[in-house]
Amino acid sequence: MSLIIKSIVNADAEARYLSPGELDQIKSFTTSGERRLRLLQVLTENRERIVKQSGNQLFQKRPDIVSPGGNAFGQEMTATCLRDMDYYLRLITYSVVAGEITPIQEIGVIGVREMYRSLGTPIEAVAESIRAMKNVTTSMLSSEDATVVGGYFDYLIAAMQ
Repeated sequence: MSLIIKSIVNADAEARYLSPGELDQIKSFTTSGERRLRLLQVLTENRERIVKQSGNQLFQKRPDIVSPGGNAFGQEMTATCLRDMDYYLRLITYSVVAGEITPIQEIGVIGVREMYRSLGTPIEAVAESIRAMKNVTTSMLSSEDATVVGGYFDYLIAAMQ
């Protein structure tokens, strides 16, 4: 739920108008909209590059997962791993445009550790793939933009562990 909707729902539940603090938060949210959209565009336009470079970093750092018996061994399983990485990058874009972690929480984190455990996928490797995406992504951005986007990656990494 967006900041604006949350503010309205909270105010309505208490049968009151929006408070000055809520209005300040909404103003800040709308003011940052152009930046969030620009970051969304950068991430979306570079998603293939981000996933490919991050996948290469992951596979170099964790050759065990692409070796025989590894979870990403073989062309099909490697493609599945890269697909999952793309999924997590997409969640990051949702959070960037929303300006909050709710999309990551509600769409991508609930039950994910249990799912990966049941599949025998090392959760550390998943977290490492997200770390690699963070590194590739933030290297493409200004330090200020990297800090904004990096926070969403950090939240997702922490939620995986």
